Amino acid sequence: MTNGIRHMVVFTLRYPPDSQESRQFLADARESLSAIPTVREFEAFRQVSRKNEYQYGFSMEFAGPDEYQEYNQHPAHVAFVNERWKIEVTDFLEIDFESVGEGEL
Repeated sequence: MTNGIRHMVVFTLRYPPDSQESRQFLADARESLSAIPTVREFEAFRQVSRKNEYQYGFSMEFAGPDEYQEYNQHPAHVAFVNERWKIEVTDFLEIDFESVGEGEL
């Protein structure tokens, strides 16, 4: 991923871990968000560490800032945030990194 953006979010759902509701949320997110044309390498994760309180995570890549902005404004993303995320997620931390090449730091 050269000069791309990796968008990650860790979050906790209002449901018990590994419940049917949690599994459905993750499946629906994967189906909806990974279908957005600018999203690459969508992954969903389950937390295994006791070092933080978050239950799950998503990670995805974008070719650059324009593609990331298209994702944020895409109707499928906006709908997922309004209809699912704001209702079912109780806490989250969003992290967005731009890749840097060797010698750029």
